[in-house]
Amino acid sequence: MKKGPAQLEMEVLLTAAFEPSRLAVINDSAKHHGHSGDDGSGESHFTIEIESIAFAGVSRVMRQRMVNNALGDIPGNRVHALAIKVTAPVE
Repeated sequence: MKKGPAQLEMEVLLTAAFEPSRLAVINDSAKHHGHSGDDGSGESHFTIEIESIAFAGVSRVMRQRMVNNALGDIPGNRVHALAIKVTAPVE
């Protein structure tokens, strides 16, 4: 499946912010077609799996905030829902 502009932008932003050892930005929008938040763009729902040393010693809540902050206006504005799975390499 071809990556859309929101998916590509999230990959660029997260790579720049965290230099991850592993990053997957997975488009889950097809699973939510016709549900609340589906705007028809094909880029409404995503799962982010990211591993970075930047998250070592950081609480789960703070990790989520760090990812959301790095994504700027994407969460809640251009993307309806994000499932975020954040780890540090030692975990």
